[in-house]
Amino acid sequence: MAMKTTFVVQTFVIKRKRLVPGDREVAPTESGALKKAEAMAGRMPGTAALKIVADDETGELEAATILGQFGEIPEDFAESLQGA
Repeated sequence: MAMKTTFVVQTFVIKRKRLVPGDREVAPTESGALKKAEAMAGRMPGTAALKIVADDETGELEAATILGQFGEIPEDFAESLQGA
């Protein structure tokens, strides 16, 4: 079982007066994800830099960690990661 770590920037947009997930972008490193999330937060309501650890063969999620968040993100976003 080979684990793969991926760094992702999750954006958030407002639809029908609610904050919802927008696009996701992959970043090459942890610091790259944090820098990209911070830069994108100027153009979006909010962003979060994530570290995702999953089984490379099955795709099964092992862990999801919020590295940083900028601007507004949904209150239940952290809980939704644990259930993913």
